[in-house]
Amino acid sequence: MPPIDKHLKASLERTGKDYIEIHEWIDGDFDKKAERHDITKIYEYGKMIEEKYGKEGLQEYIRHIHDDIKAKVCHIKEDIEKEIDDTLSYFGVK
Repeated sequence: MPPIDKHLKASLERTGKDYIEIHEWIDGDFDKKAERHDITKIYEYGKMIEEKYGKEGLQEYIRHIHDDIKAKVCHIKEDIEKEIDDTLSYFGVK
């Protein structure tokens, strides 16, 4: 998943604001990081974020989760492709 500084830069480019408080809230507390990335809580957390930071803040919260999911899936895809290539090479198929 992208580090906080990448999230800050992306928010700044999109909105002109870095929304550091939102990104640190999501990623900053290691013990709560998984809970705060839980997509089943987007509605609950989204309401809280929107009340504090407005609709644009809500969009940045959702974008943060989106970017993290995309990064994680891409990483898994790369790992799977490498495993397939290694297996095919091992058996002389590739």
